Amino acid sequence: MRPKYFSIPYVVWMGIFVVAPIFFVLVYAFTSADGYPTLQNFAAMGRFAPVFVRSFLLAFISTVICIIIGYPVAYILSREGLRMQRLMIMLIVLPMWMNFLLRTYAWMSILENTGLLNRFLSFLGLPTLNIINTPTAVVIGMVYNFLPFMILPIYSVIVKIDRSLFEAAQDLGANTLSVFRKVVFPMSLPGVLSGIMMVFVPAVSTFVITQLLGGGMVMMLGDLIEMQFLGTAYNPQLGSAIALVMMFIVIIFMYFVNRFGQSDAKAVGA
Repeated sequence: MRPKYFSIPYVVWMGIFVVAPIFFVLVYAFTSADGYPTLQNFAAMGRFAPVFVRSFLLAFISTVICIIIGYPVAYILSREGLRMQRLMIMLIVLPMWMNFLLRTYAWMSILENTGLLNRFLSFLGLPTLNIINTPTAVVIGMVYNFLPFMILPIYSVIVKIDRSLFEAAQDLGANTLSVFRKVVFPMSLPGVLSGIMMVFVPAVSTFVITQLLGGGMVMMLGDLIEMQFLGTAYNPQLGSAIALVMMFIVIIFMYFVNRFGQSDAKAVGA
């Protein structure tokens, strides 16, 4: 059997579960409930501009926080011994083996008004915090759930950097900060860019986290789309239009991120 035939199941799978849904989204987005071609679905999206802004803003904040936390963790992890690296990677990946809903429910029990955090603050005699059902709770949930997707790509790139480059830079008079700024960080940018895409894309379209930690008070695009398909405001045409616009914006974002990565890689190579 020729090797190309082994790709047939994958092509069929992609056709059924990727291409076909996108085709139906396109059809619904450009048709009315009666099946006639229309652009009214896109014209009606103007009133949801705050939801778009909120979604991309919270996703951006979550991505930045993941970079701030994830990059130092990945860098320190890459400097450890092989046994410690394996242990730490297991600890980072271990929560991902648990169901996504259970992890989010756990944060509900921590952040709610009578949860573990406020109980601990009350025990210390400190004022309690009202975090649940706020954008802050949503950001915390997204950072917790998506942080491994930032750490692992960065770590996988840094750990492969040839250590002799660090020694060569130090021999040429560079201090530790200069080595990091001129060698480590530029060469680790592909991992950073991969992490940004792996965090930002699911963050901007999440709806489980907003429903559980936001309590329905922090609506994002995922909630809005789900409402059009499964909620009382049943309007799959409008939901498809929103999904299509969101997908287009995400593709544009990924395009510019990739262009930035390519230009920076050329600069490093030069």
